[in-house]
Amino acid sequence: MFKPRLVADERADEEQTIESYDHMQRRFRDKGWLETEQVIESGIDHGRALEVGPGPGYLGLEWLTKTEGTSLKGLDINQGMVDLAARNALAYGLQERASFELGDALHMPFADAAFDGVFSSLLLHELPAPGAFLDEVNRVLKPGGKYFISDLRRDTNPLKKWLVRASVKPKDRRPGVASSFKAAYTIDEVEAMLSEAGMEAYKIRKTFDGLVITG
Repeated sequence: MFKPRLVADERADEEQTIESYDHMQRRFRDKGWLETEQVIESGIDHGRALEVGPGPGYLGLEWLTKTEGTSLKGLDINQGMVDLAARNALAYGLQERASFELGDALHMPFADAAFDGVFSSLLLHELPAPGAFLDEVNRVLKPGGKYFISDLRRDTNPLKKWLVRASVKPKDRRPGVASSFKAAYTIDEVEAMLSEAGMEAYKIRKTFDGLVITG
């Protein structure tokens, strides 16, 4: 039987989750914790870029503010996040350079060799088949294109995990941080994924709480 009250409650819960995540990401932006400069330093500093899993869109929008003559496409599996990112682009005054659409990171709705750069943050551990995502990154990049993929690392020191969790606000996001660490990968596991996906000339480095893959 159709229960409109239940549907309304689920919608309200989703909206609250999106609002909470937006709050957390805005705080990261305001404290300078986004990886904008690292993305640029990796060589993604020109042309057309794709951000996969942008959520509210702050990383990509900040990237646009720090680069010239660039454009951004965001791909997210959640329609609420797509809508929010579009509103945030409007607030930045970047709606002519940024667009966001609904789609699956494992089956990207883009042509081969469509982008000069691809980047993502805190996405890899969320994917049911991260190897398929890496295959897609390889496919949509132009020859000579660059990618930047960052995530948490499962074998991060427990004290560092605690510090990261304690720094997250709103507090309702903290349980998700703990589960994300559990779902994240080690560097050895990521190297195996990259090798299987045929990614070449890549580098992996440890960060305080995670890892960064560039190539």
